Amino acid sequence: MRGNVIETVMGAVVLVVAALFLVFAYKTSQLRPVASGYEVMADFARIDGIHQGSDVRISGVKVGTVLSEELDPKTFLATIRMSVDPAIQLPDDTVAQVTSSGLLGDKYLSLAPGGSDKTIPHGGKIRYTQSSISLENLIGQMMFSPSGKSGAEGGAPPQPDQPAPPGGAPAPGGAPPPPVQAAPAPSTQPAR
Repeated sequence: MRGNVIETVMGAVVLVVAALFLVFAYKTSQLRPVASGYEVMADFARIDGIHQGSDVRISGVKVGTVLSEELDPKTFLATIRMSVDPAIQLPDDTVAQVTSSGLLGDKYLSLAPGGSDKTIPHGGKIRYTQSSISLENLIGQMMFSPSGKSGAEGGAPPQPDQPAPPGGAPAPGGAPPPPVQAAPAPSTQPAR
């Protein structure tokens, strides 16, 4: 009987510690939605990784939440509707971009406010956007794109059946070029 009481007390302690951990994680993770914020929209060519509930941040600080995403059937651009903290009035030259928390981190919308005196009204649109960058596309471009340089410009060495370019470039196979002999100097003595 005594063993059951100890096990019950230990189980209750574990549950209390787990609940405290969850409360601490919720308070420090900025998962709270921005309630009663004002809505703005932005159009993007790509929004990979952005979904309803994604963060909207300025200088890394959460100031809003993505409310919805939809495809405009006329322009085929992704339209993001977001809620921003009403204490922050965005200038009309604000730039919105899809950013990642790290190499493999979650994506969020980063806002870079401009210097304009005019602000974006409730229901307004952010005009300047930068879409997400696909890491897979960047790696593919780097791996499979031609270098664009020829042998004379520092690219691939000349082929064995082609002569080395002038200027003393090494011959194929790594052998140094043959020494260049100077032409005889003209004589300054009168001809006889």
